[in-house]
Amino acid sequence: MDLKNLFSLKGEVALVTGGAGIIGSAVVEGLAYNGATVIVADIDLKRATDLANKINEQLNETTLHPIKVDITDEDSIKSMVNIIVKKFKKIDILHNNAAGKSNDLNAFFEKFEKYSLDQWNEIMNTDITSMFLVAREVGNVMSQQSTGGSIIQTSSIYGIMAPDNRIYEGSNYLGRQINTPAIYSTAKAGVIGLTKYLATYWADKGIRVNSITPGGVESGQNEQFIKNYSNRVPLGRMAKAEDMVGAIVYLASNASSYVTGQNLIVDGGLSAW
Repeated sequence: MDLKNLFSLKGEVALVTGGAGIIGSAVVEGLAYNGATVIVADIDLKRATDLANKINEQLNETTLHPIKVDITDEDSIKSMVNIIVKKFKKIDILHNNAAGKSNDLNAFFEKFEKYSLDQWNEIMNTDITSMFLVAREVGNVMSQQSTGGSIIQTSSIYGIMAPDNRIYEGSNYLGRQINTPAIYSTAKAGVIGLTKYLATYWADKGIRVNSITPGGVESGQNEQFIKNYSNRVPLGRMAKAEDMVGAIVYLASNASSYVTGQNLIVDGGLSAW
């Protein structure tokens, strides 16, 4: 075993969906700095392009490549994968990270007793069906590679435990009262279930499939929410996006060559309490 290069991703081609988002933007930088060629896939092509250009300039090489994808559109996903394979001949790493936002925040944050089926189906489609579609297309590519690959899927702390609704008292996000709806927990729990299934399904192809469960990431919540949430965390703070990078690099690299079907929780100890 080459211990010196255990975490090296040199020569690897990595695809990150939601690559221009809060967690994705930190991950694509981390993968690139560890040697990978990174495809920054996002529905916002300008944002993905600006991010790729910025990091490429820092690295002084063309390591990041932006591409547009709509994770709710099967044809868009197939097109993305075809373009990547045609250009790079392979996909070694997938961070299946993108998730959608509701088109109606009032409906998204509605009480469970009044939750609409349309809103439930919309979030299920963007947060779990999209994971299935991306994993299916990329896994099909990896299964034909002699080297297999590594798939990492983003779940959430509320995919493994229920939210403490007391933290939402006086809490706002982007100027509005918030909560964590049941559909979000359900979809994110589904990510872990899909991960375990695919880990055994593709094991004989040399494809490792794991999930990462971030704790609450600081991303525009008001001071009261940050205080309430941090008081529930043993390490005493919310996560930062860059806190996820080490876990992703580990799961993408040979450092985790015997790790599959696992859910790596990065939550500051929240789930230990």
